Amino acid sequence: MRRISLYHLETLLWISRLGTFGAAAERLNTTQPAVSARIRELENQIGFRLFERAGRNMALTVRGREFVRECEPLWTSIERTFLQSGRFEGASGIVRIGAGEIAAATCLPPFFTGLKTDMPRVTFEVEIDLSHGLLQKLLGANCDLIFLAGPVVSPNIETAPIGSVDLVWIASPTLDKAQGLDGPSPALWLLHRHSPIHGVARASLEAAGHGDATINSCNNVRSLIDIVLAGGGISFVPEIMVRDHLRRGTLVRLRPELDRSILFQAAIRAQERDPLIRDIFGRTAALQIAGTSAPVAGTCSR
Repeated sequence: MRRISLYHLETLLWISRLGTFGAAAERLNTTQPAVSARIRELENQIGFRLFERAGRNMALTVRGREFVRECEPLWTSIERTFLQSGRFEGASGIVRIGAGEIAAATCLPPFFTGLKTDMPRVTFEVEIDLSHGLLQKLLGANCDLIFLAGPVVSPNIETAPIGSVDLVWIASPTLDKAQGLDGPSPALWLLHRHSPIHGVARASLEAAGHGDATINSCNNVRSLIDIVLAGGGISFVPEIMVRDHLRRGTLVRLRPELDRSILFQAAIRAQERDPLIRDIFGRTAALQIAGTSAPVAGTCSR
């Protein structure tokens, strides 16, 4: 009887799911040479080749695709058995989660607290990035689950909405009125163009008749807020991240009729089969990013 180790099957199935040996190595927290060695060992045990070279890549052979199809339900059953029939208290491993700065600063801290309570042996690695970068990391298997702004249209991505965030124009109350949104040369600061919020801000500027304005950019919301607090210009930011400043009067809102909102979502790869990742993704349905606001004292029509 041929002896096949579980890690051989796990390696094969992750290559099939993610598409490359390198992506599987990232997911399994090992090296690409180690993944290649496991596949060679598996091929020696089963007596036929699983992969063949296709240009620079390795593709499953006909027999390899059939072997994967037969092993997928077996491996899913094994994973669920190891995880105590769907209970995840004993789960272990590394889960990589990517998040935008806004989600990370609002709804995610209590979410992670709950995950660690229910899954104490799981190690969570959290990375903060813009939505564009997060999508690339998810598709490249450098993240298992991400939280990002804006609509996502891809057959390779499965999403779940977690609410919307209001976006508002802000300024320091010390800023001269002529330098505001309707001034001749407003100092405008927006999130980097790779952020979906940049496009929403541009549309808002078009509605205000400032579509040709000079734009300064930054990839960090808190830095934008600090620039505005220092009187360095105006910006378009999530209301939830300046709510306290607006209430205290250290910032004011400009042109409320130009406010916009943007959807936030959790996302995983559509082909994700890991029951632990699926369980965490299912928990995002209970999340609600607290991003809508009531009128705040200090609203201004500059």
